[in-house]
Amino acid sequence: MSSGLSEEARDKLEGFIVKTMAEAHVPGLSIALVKDGEVVYARGFGARNLEKNVPATPNTLYGVGSCTKSFTALAIMQLVEEGRLDLEDPVGKYVPLKLGMKEKPIRIHHLLTHSSGIPSLGVAVILITRMTGREEHWIPMSSLEDFLRHLNGASGEVAAEPGERFFYFNSGYTLLGEVVERVSGMRYEEYVRERILKPLRMNRSTFLKEEFEKDPDTMTAYWKEKDGSLTPTVHPFHKFIYAPGGLLSSVMELTNYLTMNINGGVFEGERLLEESLLREMQEIHIERGPGLFGRQGYGYGWAVTEEFLGHKLVSHGGSTGVSSAYLGFIPEEGVGVALAANTGSYGSPAIPQVALALLLGREPEKELPILEIGRRLDLLTGVYESYKGIRRISVVRKGPLLYLESKERFGEMSAPLIPESERIEDYRFYIYSGVGVKTPVEFVVDSKGRVDLYIERWRLHKVKA
Repeated sequence: MSSGLSEEARDKLEGFIVKTMAEAHVPGLSIALVKDGEVVYARGFGARNLEKNVPATPNTLYGVGSCTKSFTALAIMQLVEEGRLDLEDPVGKYVPLKLGMKEKPIRIHHLLTHSSGIPSLGVAVILITRMTGREEHWIPMSSLEDFLRHLNGASGEVAAEPGERFFYFNSGYTLLGEVVERVSGMRYEEYVRERILKPLRMNRSTFLKEEFEKDPDTMTAYWKEKDGSLTPTVHPFHKFIYAPGGLLSSVMELTNYLTMNINGGVFEGERLLEESLLREMQEIHIERGPGLFGRQGYGYGWAVTEEFLGHKLVSHGGSTGVSSAYLGFIPEEGVGVALAANTGSYGSPAIPQVALALLLGREPEKELPILEIGRRLDLLTGVYESYKGIRRISVVRKGPLLYLESKERFGEMSAPLIPESERIEDYRFYIYSGVGVKTPVEFVVDSKGRVDLYIERWRLHKVKA
């Protein structure tokens, strides 16, 4: 393993990971960075099993959730390259999907890009909560017939013509897994193993429960309760989850996959897909609206951000509710990151952004908007009191939002602070204090970092962080 990060950069990355894990209650996390075809950094943090306090390693197997989608898309594109299907083929040519319009059928392209016009129909929720023993929705979802009946019964839910609107649709990738099976004549998991995982030397990666349980270095999955505590549970294994989110892998093996994608479809001299088809997967086919780095959208199994620190970033996150992962790479710079954790969120989307920034030799604390926004939000959190402590309000952070909370005798309150502008440094927000009634909330930070809060007739001073 060569040194792709300076000691200072490693310290920054590791310090940020440890801080984020502690704040977000992440039991175990593994991360690996690749540059120019080499793994330049790989570490495990925390425990892959809390009860036994067994450390996470770069070789620990985790459920990678929707990071699997790009593997499914790659399988489809391999079949396209072989002339066995076409991206413009109607899905109904391969599976009995009755949703959509006869004159404008849903095509393979639409499923790959989540542009079928079908919103989520909840199949992943049904299966994950059932398989982990969390909740039962009592909706039949055990056979392919159940699955197709559930989809085909939702004709009234179709919300747009194909190609018009982005709706993240897990079941579309379950359908693509069926297409892979019917065109190739192989089980989906067998096809991916033989045509993708084996050429990439991803020999421990699997979809199968029995293979996962035999491996000596695997995660224990944890469900995060509402109070932040963790409950050990089982990972959801089911055929309908395989294609949209069922792969289990290690960050070390995933670096092989990143290298192949960066190298235009080639890994260690073996080509998995013709380069032009691979690059087509990594282009925006449908817009998702502007983000912190400008134009962003979805390709084939990949999300695409056009201006991440001046470069195109191809990435995907994933969660099974009890494990999570992220894959991201910048093709023109030859750098990528794979990370995974054994609970439903790996803590913060800033972790892979910090890693990529450091790989590019940039200063994440100065150049990443997510960190600047986080610092400013954290500056505002705390307990505020008016003159003589007569009025007391707390500002708490819940994910990306701030909330005003108060439990005073003359009225309890818990209201999200909605920014007045995109400039967080303006520190101007509002809350809804009644139906359609906006109440301005302003924070003023003086030159010494002291913070005041103004709401209605009140001026309150921050007295405790």
